Amino acid sequence: MNFYSVYDQGFVRVAACTPICEVGDPDFNSKATLDMARQGHQQGVGLMVFPELGISGYSIDDLLGQDALLKAVDTAIAEIVAASAALTPVLLIGAPLQHEGRLYNCAVAIHAGRILGVVPKTHLPNYREFYEKRWFASGRTVRGQTIRVAGESVPFGTDMIFAAEDRPDFTFHIEICEDLWAPAAPSDFGALGGALILTNLSASNITVGKAETRKLLCASQSSRSLSAYIYSAAGPGESTTDLAWDGQACIYELGSMLSETERFPMTSQMCVADIDVERLRLERLRTGTFNDAATLNLTPDRAFRRIGFQFQAPQGDIGLERDVARFPFVPADESRLDQDCYETFNIQVQGLMKRLRSTGIKRLCLGISGGLDSTHALLVAARAYDKLGWPRSDILCFTMPGFATGDETKSNAWALMRSIGVTAEEIDIKPLALQLLRDLKHPFSGGQPVYDVTFENVQAGLRTDFLFRAANQRNALVLGTGDLSEIGLGWSTYGVGDQMSHYNVNASVPKTLIQHLIRWVIRTGDFDADAKATLERILGTLISPELVPADENGVMQSTEDKIGPYDLHDFALFYTTRFGLRPSKVAFLAYSAWKDVDAGVWPPHFPEDKRRAFDLPVIKKWMETFLFRFFTISQFKRSASPNGPKVTSGGSLSPRGDWRAPSDGNARIWIKELKANVPDVAN
Repeated sequence: MNFYSVYDQGFVRVAACTPICEVGDPDFNSKATLDMARQGHQQGVGLMVFPELGISGYSIDDLLGQDALLKAVDTAIAEIVAASAALTPVLLIGAPLQHEGRLYNCAVAIHAGRILGVVPKTHLPNYREFYEKRWFASGRTVRGQTIRVAGESVPFGTDMIFAAEDRPDFTFHIEICEDLWAPAAPSDFGALGGALILTNLSASNITVGKAETRKLLCASQSSRSLSAYIYSAAGPGESTTDLAWDGQACIYELGSMLSETERFPMTSQMCVADIDVERLRLERLRTGTFNDAATLNLTPDRAFRRIGFQFQAPQGDIGLERDVARFPFVPADESRLDQDCYETFNIQVQGLMKRLRSTGIKRLCLGISGGLDSTHALLVAARAYDKLGWPRSDILCFTMPGFATGDETKSNAWALMRSIGVTAEEIDIKPLALQLLRDLKHPFSGGQPVYDVTFENVQAGLRTDFLFRAANQRNALVLGTGDLSEIGLGWSTYGVGDQMSHYNVNASVPKTLIQHLIRWVIRTGDFDADAKATLERILGTLISPELVPADENGVMQSTEDKIGPYDLHDFALFYTTRFGLRPSKVAFLAYSAWKDVDAGVWPPHFPEDKRRAFDLPVIKKWMETFLFRFFTISQFKRSASPNGPKVTSGGSLSPRGDWRAPSDGNARIWIKELKANVPDVAN
């Protein structure tokens, strides 16, 4: 395996093409097609989709019945087949073809000097500006047949799935234009039959608003069928006698657009993207409903032939034609981020409101550290109380300084509690912690600077213990603050510690999202100027549990120095739990996303001074840390998770939610795979 090869990493590079054409001129059109095919070959593309009837032109009306044209089409196809012997991509071209006295609107799959098969169009539009039944027969009953094209007999029918025999996940299905617009589209069944990539050779004249409809259809089909969808519409050169053409081409995967062309081009163009077919296979594997649908719908009359071919993938590092977000839980698009923050915050608020109503308890106990997590939990609580019409004074907040509590965080905690209008108290846990350390005969109690796990957990445990006892005394619920990232890493004190609460609103919210949620709350204007100023200060605070005193240089304990950057851990958490990807592939994606601080798009409002890059050795190091902590030492804590609402896709580690695993598992095979397939140094 080559770590830097997109094909070895489970991708297939595809292109949606709109070559310039001349109506009724197969010779011109075949040359334009081959020009683009050679470009695709140079770029390492494995599959290229061209427009419907692209060899003849779509808008030629009754010229489709001219024998001279049909013979010229056959000759043009033969030339493309011959030229394809020297090219890497599979080419899907559109052409009118004769078979047993009928004319069919066809897609021809060509690769490595041969025709793999021919797929006829099923649904022929014959309404408004369309007259396809005037010329074509439907392919709806064509199954298991052969057709004579370019001097050879090749498979013909709507019952074919094409599969690379040496790349098991490189499987595709073909449909044509109107097929996608009809209920029970042929690609529905192609996907259920095992095709991971769905393709559409389209002509589709443009009218106002139609482009958005096409995109909606492509996005929906790729999402529903857990697939990629490649769409190519006719463009420059088609006849404008009565219609117009915009050359729209786009590539979708699981509902998300990966790439698209400009519309109304003057010349040939294509968009290119790397489809993660491995991820698609795993998504279907993990979604039982998909396979239930296949069992229900793939009756004998809808069975598929599998047309195999050998695909010699381009070798080595050809780059990655795909945007990989640095923060998979945080959209880089501002409007989408705003929507995600709105939904996340309100899911948390609604969850807490329901829990308070159902218990009949009207008070909360909440520890406030001056850090991000407890701050956000307090904002959620305040909004919930406002919506319930309850006084914020019934939110009982405690700041509990220990041996390492800094003046800045303590000051921020007090400023936050005052500005929000809650009932605030300070409980100094140092005397009780010191007594407990004496009882344990811990060296610190004798004056030695020993700051081990016991030293840290005595403080963390006492804080939670106090909150539970205060809740007993004051008829309240303990509100948890631990976030998804900490739960994933097991970065919490088990039992009577910050792992436990009566209800945890942050349980499904990753660390990398919380800062954006707080910024979103600031922008909503629901809190006064003092609260906003405090929130801004908290956003700039070092992430620290503040359990170990500062060193001789005054440097405070840093969580990320000890367990690694949350930026990388959240990245690994998302792709490991949401899609089940191999560690080496997660590392490859992380390297693509994080290797260059100036590449790609950062989330809106992300501070310049916090932007950073990670090289491959750093990614590999912290990936191993993540794997060990996630698979080996943390599951027992997750198996005893308190209740909390699921917020993000794949973002619940509750044993009642997205993730169930043995508490006594291990990370051996994941770490072995990482070490075997990720280089120690980058190219």
